[in-house]
Amino acid sequence: MFGKNKTGRVPSAKRDFTKLKTPHTYVIIFFVVIACWILTFLIPAGKFSTHEIEYTDASGETATRTVLMADTFRYSYNLDTDFVADALADISEDTALMEKMEVDSEALAALMETDSSAWTQEDLDAVGISDDEMYSLYGEDFYDTSEKLHKTAGIWGTEDFGGFGFLNYVFEGLVTGDRSGSAVGLCALILVIGGSFGIIMKTGAIDAGIYAFIRKTKGLERLALPLLFILFSLGGATFGMAEECIPFAMIMVPFVIALGYDSIVAVTVTYVASQVGNAVSWMSPFSVAVAQGIAGVPVLSGATFRLIMWVVVTLAAAGFMMVYAEGVRKTPEKSVVYAGDAYFRSRMDTVTEEEREFNLGHKLILLEMLAVLIWIIWGVTQRGFYIPEIASQFFVMGFVAGVIAIIFKLNGMTINGMASAFQGGIADLAGTAVVVGMAKGILLVLGGSDADVPSVLNTILYGIGNVLDGVPAFLGAWFMYIFQSLFNLVVTSNSGQAALTMPIMAPLSDLVGVSRQIAVLAYQLGAGFVDAFTPVSASLIGVLGVARIEWGKWAKFQIKMQAFFFVLGTIFIAIAVAINFQ
Repeated sequence: MFGKNKTGRVPSAKRDFTKLKTPHTYVIIFFVVIACWILTFLIPAGKFSTHEIEYTDASGETATRTVLMADTFRYSYNLDTDFVADALADISEDTALMEKMEVDSEALAALMETDSSAWTQEDLDAVGISDDEMYSLYGEDFYDTSEKLHKTAGIWGTEDFGGFGFLNYVFEGLVTGDRSGSAVGLCALILVIGGSFGIIMKTGAIDAGIYAFIRKTKGLERLALPLLFILFSLGGATFGMAEECIPFAMIMVPFVIALGYDSIVAVTVTYVASQVGNAVSWMSPFSVAVAQGIAGVPVLSGATFRLIMWVVVTLAAAGFMMVYAEGVRKTPEKSVVYAGDAYFRSRMDTVTEEEREFNLGHKLILLEMLAVLIWIIWGVTQRGFYIPEIASQFFVMGFVAGVIAIIFKLNGMTINGMASAFQGGIADLAGTAVVVGMAKGILLVLGGSDADVPSVLNTILYGIGNVLDGVPAFLGAWFMYIFQSLFNLVVTSNSGQAALTMPIMAPLSDLVGVSRQIAVLAYQLGAGFVDAFTPVSASLIGVLGVARIEWGKWAKFQIKMQAFFFVLGTIFIAIAVAINFQ
């Protein structure tokens, strides 16, 4: 009988696990939030005291940064109210101490008239006595250390009604930060860039430019990818390029697909290249310079070693990309994003010969875009422009492009057409902006990333420091690298990660027997490479949104590249230990 084996049973169909549907990015983040919430039940919250340090920044000027004090870790406890009552009585009688701590004497007197058994740290804060000040005076004696507290969010709630609940992670994540940071500022930047490029794409200038480039560089177009990779790596190494890659990706995705590759290659040649440069930088003001300043290492020292590392790693990473890219060019259907890239292919296939003509209007728009991009790079590197300024510059880019299109009658552009294109561009990236907020929500569920606020992350940081104490030199340096890589999965701010980890890792390197320069190296390699993978990175999610790539599909490709990066990082850590890199 057909369809039966020798035992007479019909064999069951084998399931092809390679064709399982990748979970949506929203689904992945939701389950990460659940996992982090469960983690807060298992690990008690902890905190450090903080202080400001001065260091010489990359420009040779004195800068300050708030960092944790490694020997001040304590778990979160309730107050020992009897001890606190006696302590406040002593403080109230010491006029000099009251002035130094800036305590409100009337508020303190009023507090001492109340029932001390109900006092909390919030009551002490209200009179001007912080937890850090009490700890500096009494150590852990003012705590009731019988129970370590967990900082676990509720299921549902807000700051005004029952406290933060993890099911509100989307809204709370979206409204964190300010106009100059994530998530509020970055979400707004993404939407403005989306609207501006909606106008630019409507003009047809980018499509016409791509076809003109391909016609004039037949056979040489493959050289463009490694050269662009090196250029973006240089941007990451010199001024910490990250969010700036989002608009470049909007140009590169259709360009790279037109060359016969896929959107993964476009993201790799822009954002991944910039993070490779950041990971092996010799001068980034947002990573190496900050970490060296905190660690007490001369800022920008060790540049020769890092320059050699930048050349080797950048070329190796560009080679890795080209091997993948050529495989896609030969068999495009094997790409995990082949179906998604159909959006870009179909759009380019519908371009008529008339629209492919590269006329004066198109050239003026591309020149105007180049001028604005140069203006942005100048502003970021020379004037300290950041999210608000960059958003304004991109709006100008889109607006001027639309005006040129109206004057030259490109694609029938009108004033209403500009408005509709701007609206459409915003709609295309609205989902990406939401992901940025979701990613920030993960940190909120964990209790935040501030060293002086009780959280699970602080406890993990303290625990890792204890584990590494006393291990052999190479293993110590290598585990520092592993830890920094894992830590970057949740805290993606380079300067923020430096402020949290370097005050512990720098003195720990002394105990392990490696130089503090190597501790900085482990930090920058871990913080840089993993930024190209973690779904918490707002910049990565922004670039993936532009390229219409779900994070799960990106991870299938990137996990292999991360393994490649890890091997390269391990080799350079080993070399640094062998030569006692100073």
